[in-house]
Amino acid sequence: MAQEKPVFDYHEESQSEKLARKTKESPFMILGIAGCLGSVAYGAYAYKNRGAMSTSVFLMQFRVIAQGTAVGALCAGMAYTLYNNHFNKPKENLAILPKPNEH
Repeated sequence: MAQEKPVFDYHEESQSEKLARKTKESPFMILGIAGCLGSVAYGAYAYKNRGAMSTSVFLMQFRVIAQGTAVGALCAGMAYTLYNNHFNKPKENLAILPKPNEH
């Protein structure tokens, strides 16, 4: 017998629709973006008030802060996913599990 082919509704996503979809899929992406914007704002403020520090040394320190923020967001996202997948299992799934055989 011939099977019916699935019908897919393809449409171009706008940037705001894509951001909303990605936010639902990965909520810690927003944390990473906010951390990046926060570190950029802090860097711009600190650059203005850096004193006698050379620009290259300042930019090296700024890079470390920005990378630390991104790695921190990734680690928080991984910990959240690990917790949800392994430790926060819904109670409904436990009723579906087969009961052990009693001999």
